[in-house]
Amino acid sequence: MKYLGLAYFTPEQFAAMAPDDVKQLVSQCPALDEKMRATGKVLVSASLGDLETWRTLRPRSGKTNVSDGPYTESKEVVGGLFIIEADSRDEALRIASMHPAAMLGEEGGWVVELIPLDFYLAR
Repeated sequence: MKYLGLAYFTPEQFAAMAPDDVKQLVSQCPALDEKMRATGKVLVSASLGDLETWRTLRPRSGKTNVSDGPYTESKEVVGGLFIIEADSRDEALRIASMHPAAMLGEEGGWVVELIPLDFYLAR
């Protein structure tokens, strides 16, 4: 079974952190990401770009309307994603728990959401 992991953060909380604290926190991420990838079960892992560069596309009067920024009106924003292939939900949870947002960053409002996928690959 494949699972999508969405790593969220709270921009306001993250922005309120001292720069040295952010640097120290972020410096721990590569090793944790590598530990997760070393399981051999991670198919995709990515950080998402700066929110200022996001665009949202919506249908409007038969045309596509493009606007700035994330679509969701929430305090949390998706900052990264990963897809793992696991033999069980417990294995998926074990692997997802290695992600930096599941282990660090409480001050920045980090959290991981794990979602089972019905996966389709276009050829």
